[in-house]
Amino acid sequence: MRLDYFIANATALSRRDAKKAISAGKVELDGQACRKAGTPVSPDSLITLEGHRLSLPAERYLMLHKPDGVISATTDSQQPTALDLLPTDVRKGLHIAGRLDADTTGLLLLTTDGQWSHRITSPRVSCPKTYRVTLSETIDAGAIARLEQGVLLRDESRPTRPASICKLDDRLIDMTISEGRYHQVKRMLAAVGNHVESLHRWQIGHIVLDPALAPGQYRALTPEEIACPG
Repeated sequence: MRLDYFIANATALSRRDAKKAISAGKVELDGQACRKAGTPVSPDSLITLEGHRLSLPAERYLMLHKPDGVISATTDSQQPTALDLLPTDVRKGLHIAGRLDADTTGLLLLTTDGQWSHRITSPRVSCPKTYRVTLSETIDAGAIARLEQGVLLRDESRPTRPASICKLDDRLIDMTISEGRYHQVKRMLAAVGNHVESLHRWQIGHIVLDPALAPGQYRALTPEEIACPG
């Protein structure tokens, strides 16, 4: 981590103001004045600003019930983003662990912890995600069998990993996948001759969307949810 990044995250200063403080000689690193903003530091480094020791805030972990029409991004000049749903003092430093399409609703995880989000999003981890899918056509046993074997998507050279399907009604299923390919659920259903009318993610790994959260609302994850995300 760079020194200016550490200071910006440990204080209310922007990165620009942090760099100014460093160049002005107001910052010491392990007892020595440091005027280089790009100096690498660790969370255990002794860093002071005008004599006051700084420390990074604790990592934060949130779940958000993403509404329809909100994009999974930190900033966007044209459309409302998931971060726009949070108070300004809450959103600082957060990133999204596992995005959703604008027209897909449901469970979105946000954190300041890059290693934790990697455990959820890395292709090597195979963290399962479960979606409630409303279909335009009745889904039959043959289509379910193909999805559970893995299907070859258009313009791709290798099939998907097998999906897990729970049929709730003729046109309503729960579908669990362990990959994150582009528009994967929609494309998998298209590959078996169906069309997704609505898509709602309600589980990631062992974390289930809190039914008490209305669209647009959020809460902190519990220690148990943080400890065992996948």
